[in-house]
Amino acid sequence: MPFEIVCNNCGISLYSGIDLKYPSNILKLYNGRCKKCGEALSLRDFMTEVIPIER
Repeated sequence: MPFEIVCNNCGISLYSGIDLKYPSNILKLYNGRCKKCGEALSLRDFMTEVIPIER
């Protein structure tokens, strides 16, 4: 099942893959800012959404 972390401000994908990643590790990777829009990223703003994929 794919796993994706996106910026809430601009929607760019910060991580996409099969391996689960801790949101805190993604924040560290980008120094707490979105790589596209520069918006500050916060662990408080992360939410989980499950979207079924039709086969």
